[in-house]
Amino acid sequence: MTKPIVGLQLYTLRDLTEMDFLGTIHKVAEMGYRAVEFAGYFDTPAKELKAVLDSTGLEAPSAHVGLDFTSPEKAREQLAKQIEYAQEIGLKYMVTPWAPVPEDPTEDDVDSLAAILEAAGRLVNEAGMKYGYHNHDFEFKLVNGKPLMDFLLERVPAEYLFAEFDLGWIHMGGQKPLDYVTRYAGRVPLVHFKDFGEGRRDTEVGKGVVDLKSVLGVAGQAGIEYFIVEQEEFRSSSLESAKISLEFFRENGF
Repeated sequence: MTKPIVGLQLYTLRDLTEMDFLGTIHKVAEMGYRAVEFAGYFDTPAKELKAVLDSTGLEAPSAHVGLDFTSPEKAREQLAKQIEYAQEIGLKYMVTPWAPVPEDPTEDDVDSLAAILEAAGRLVNEAGMKYGYHNHDFEFKLVNGKPLMDFLLERVPAEYLFAEFDLGWIHMGGQKPLDYVTRYAGRVPLVHFKDFGEGRRDTEVGKGVVDLKSVLGVAGQAGIEYFIVEQEEFRSSSLESAKISLEFFRENGF
């Protein structure tokens, strides 16, 4: 069984990508990561980005693409532009990284959000790619006793929505990462490895309290293709933290 490929969400290195996007991608390859997930392209022509990916040997399976949740028309227009760029650079997956969730969500809120995500999924699907959603902790608020995240994955057909589970945020939402990865096996091609230390401050993968190792052992059964590192706060530098996180996977046979 093929092991998942370890990649880096480039939002982790946002302080560097803002200054030198393509140069930072080279640094990611030099560290030993085998894939990148995008969080913006900094007006880089698709051909230039594709050339850098080809020269470094990095895979680029996915990108985070925000939606305008205030206007279906604007959301469709923005997504169509993103799809065109994604096709040029060869992405397989497009992921919405966040959605507005009320303090006390209802089933009507779930239905509204599910409809927006399904519409986006259909558009991405028509373009030959797959569409997913990346969670934080607030998607695990309870709606009639069930986490909102489960409602979303029940309401939207699997062909139009996969889960890019963020393991750290699942933990912060009061749930177990292993439970969600196994429950939705076959619908989790991408997984975010995020770790948390004190409070809501995240840390390098393997240096916090989140049970990440348990997911390593079921990755094949769950159909996970990519482990993607993401971190937002750093003790020293974003680049140093990315190197430390990569060591976790090397030490565990990936």
